[in-house]
Amino acid sequence: MIIATDMPEVAKCVISHCAYNADESCHARAITIGDGPDPDCDTYFDSSKHTESDRTAGVGACKMEDCAHNDDFECTADAIQVGQNGNAVNCLTYSTAH
Repeated sequence: MIIATDMPEVAKCVISHCAYNADESCHARAITIGDGPDPDCDTYFDSSKHTESDRTAGVGACKMEDCAHNDDFECTADAIQVGQNGNAVNCLTYSTAH
């Protein structure tokens, strides 16, 4: 059984060396954001082999409790972008709640 749910789309990912990246688009079924205090993409992994899937990834879970887009560990942004932040691969849409 395949479960279909509404998730924010990963609109762009510029991490070309990720196994799920093809043409600056994430093709994982869903990604998880948050690794300790940083909005890292937990789904990212470096690989020379890339997925052949043509699906668009969604944000399945967000562990960043202080993010303005986090509601009960789910992302409420319309879409997110993933990219390089220093040495980390982060959700660039992350912003702290006010």
